[in-house]
Amino acid sequence: MSNIVLPAARDAAQEFLLARVNYENFTTVPYREREFWLDRMRALLDRLGNPDRGLPIIHVAGTKGKGSTSAMIAAMLSAAGRRVGVFSSPHLARIEERMALAEGPCSAEQFVELVEQVRPAVEAMDVDESDPARRLTYFEITTAMALVFFARQEVDWAVLEVGLGGRLDSTNVVEPRVAVITSISYDHMRQLGPTLSSIAREKAGIIKPGVPVVSGVLGEEPQPVIAEVCGERGCELWQLGRDFSCEYHPARRLDATAAHSTLDWSLHAGNRHRVLHELVLGMPGRHQAANAAVALATLALLETEQHRLAEFALRQGLEAAICPARVEILSRRPTIVLDAAHNGASVAALLQTLDESFSAQRRKLVFATSRDKDVAAMLALLLPAFDEVVFTRYTTNPRSLPPEELLGMAAEVSQTPCRTLPDIATAWDEVRRTAQPGDLVCLTGSFFAAAEWRDIVLAHPLAQHAARETA
Repeated sequence: MSNIVLPAARDAAQEFLLARVNYENFTTVPYREREFWLDRMRALLDRLGNPDRGLPIIHVAGTKGKGSTSAMIAAMLSAAGRRVGVFSSPHLARIEERMALAEGPCSAEQFVELVEQVRPAVEAMDVDESDPARRLTYFEITTAMALVFFARQEVDWAVLEVGLGGRLDSTNVVEPRVAVITSISYDHMRQLGPTLSSIAREKAGIIKPGVPVVSGVLGEEPQPVIAEVCGERGCELWQLGRDFSCEYHPARRLDATAAHSTLDWSLHAGNRHRVLHELVLGMPGRHQAANAAVALATLALLETEQHRLAEFALRQGLEAAICPARVEILSRRPTIVLDAAHNGASVAALLQTLDESFSAQRRKLVFATSRDKDVAAMLALLLPAFDEVVFTRYTTNPRSLPPEELLGMAAEVSQTPCRTLPDIATAWDEVRRTAQPGDLVCLTGSFFAAAEWRDIVLAHPLAQHAARETA
């Protein structure tokens, strides 16, 4: 495909996908069999020759941590010489990010070819379905594209990250070698239920009969649900805190110092025992240490006597693993930290990491979030932790909450000085003008906001001291 034809072809391929129902852009996302109909996804894969059959799949669900855990699993497997594909969502800049190999996302040319490969099957199913509401969605088609891509690339492992929930997610038609559930906390309560146990049961929907499970789920309410479902379906369960454990050692970061956080990890599941000390983490934070522990346990569970990953690969992979917008340092002096935290649990983890790993003369929060989030819980945690707060909004998705509404909610929970700016671009211009070298500026509240911030910050960095780095 020529360089002249490719941009137009890519735009056309992208428009084909964007014309489909995309629940990531809905202010209220349904979660019912009518909209999330797994038989429809299975029928699409049947028409495509069942690209998932024969793929060694690691299926990853969880309220938070599934993206980081997937990245760590992939990085360690890649360091051991395995060819790995990762399906993730949402993307930050380009759709191609959703289907990636170790060397990076699929190319624009590969993306166009994938769309053209799935288009005939999609259009044939459109003809067969008279109800537009039951036609294939954006997420279902991109899931199928990823599976086709990984099959064509002959990956040794495919890591599939669940989009929403688990039981009704389009990835849940696959037969994985292992199911991973990273954590359970409050998020998407309208879709998954109002309690941690109801959310856990939806996430546990990815557990298949006889398929082993690795769980990082803690808490008296959700943890027994995972164990119950595993028992019902005859699955071996490796549980954080019982079968494997970790100890996190944070590193203080003063000014431009970049010392690394480390992890001690131990496995004691049945007759399987292994201990690793001082594993360097490419992503800091106690929550990332827990994710790393789950990733290590997942690979240990999959090991056989003939196929055991060398320690150097585990160490190299964990140190190399990064996820954009997960405590991502976009600048030093002042320190600009970008994080996609979007619920109470992820905000608490972010604040703990900031406290343990960063020092600052003043802390400034720039916050934008979505209508469907537990905003009150996030603000109650965030506002006392900052000296100044700016509320703004992202413009790339209709789910954005107006900053004026955020300001009204903030007045009810904190005396922290707060103000509004109309959009993320304006907020970043203000940060560039006013931030001092000793300040820490945290940009957070939403994955969609993080994507928009990242584009703007990298395109318009601080005049001095700008250096992209992932902690």
